[in-house]
Amino acid sequence: MKTPDPGRPTLVSQPDFLGDGGRQKFVNALILFLLLALPVAAHLQGHEFWVDFATRLVILAIAAVSLNLILGFGGLVSFGHAAFIGIGAYAVGIPAYYDYFGGWLHFPIAMLAGALFALVTGAISLRTRGVHFIMITMAFAQMMFYAIVSIEEYGGDDGLVIYGRSELPFFSIEESLNLFLLSYGSLIVILYLCYRIVNSRFGLVLQGAKGNEARMAAVGYNVYWYRLVAYVIAGALCGYAGALLGNFTSFISPEMTDWTRSGELIFMVILGGAASLFGPVLGAASFLVLEEVLQIAMNATQEGWGIYWHLPFGLLLIFAVLFLRRGLIGLFHGKERRNG
Repeated sequence: MKTPDPGRPTLVSQPDFLGDGGRQKFVNALILFLLLALPVAAHLQGHEFWVDFATRLVILAIAAVSLNLILGFGGLVSFGHAAFIGIGAYAVGIPAYYDYFGGWLHFPIAMLAGALFALVTGAISLRTRGVHFIMITMAFAQMMFYAIVSIEEYGGDDGLVIYGRSELPFFSIEESLNLFLLSYGSLIVILYLCYRIVNSRFGLVLQGAKGNEARMAAVGYNVYWYRLVAYVIAGALCGYAGALLGNFTSFISPEMTDWTRSGELIFMVILGGAASLFGPVLGAASFLVLEEVLQIAMNATQEGWGIYWHLPFGLLLIFAVLFLRRGLIGLFHGKERRNG
């Protein structure tokens, strides 16, 4: 019998890239297949709306996966995560405003700016706990919101139009399908990166601190620094998602950084299943599909009622929290496997 390493935290379960059990692997692989096959089929049929819908879904899934790294696996409820989306979007919009469209410049700046903002704000925020952490992350996001509003050169509250998408060598994302393929490929890479992080010693410490911070500190781990590094990684990944979103929308505004956008990302993580690798992807898909379905259904009931889709969606979220403790992804998984 293998003796556990006393210096390596032992967790209840560890995620696998395609799942621990056969059913879980099948569901996760099916999610990835449908995310690729359906938009490509829609493009071949000339239904570009669904290609754009899938692109938005995948980009928000990337942002939700980055949030899940600190929320699901780290236990840090951040209500300011949308600030990184706005930072990434403006990292594309501002250079484009000066006619710099090089993707080699946009995407690295988006990730670096997101990481730096996460480093500065995280160094302060992570010295707090619980509701204080939630409030201070929201405060930093609102500071970013008002900072962008105050810059009239870049549109202020009216936002900024991006007249051209980022230019990449040998690959043009001006076509909607190409932008989708770039976003989808990025999601696969980021999912694998998160898989490697979560299953590394670093990730095990991060999860161990979520369960029992005092115990992890007692065995010699500096929990603060582990959480700060995770926060910076999440900020960089979400900044990248923001750069993709800026290219997708061709219009950016301070509204991207609003705390309600952060709330939507939290909804996606919780709805899909926090602390599961593919939960945020399923949550983002469910969120956007429900948004479309509820708006259509409510408009069919009474013209103009579609704007109130948040009410039934909120009730569905309450139901999910009360009865689906592991989120939607938990419906497809077997019992939790215990290690050790």
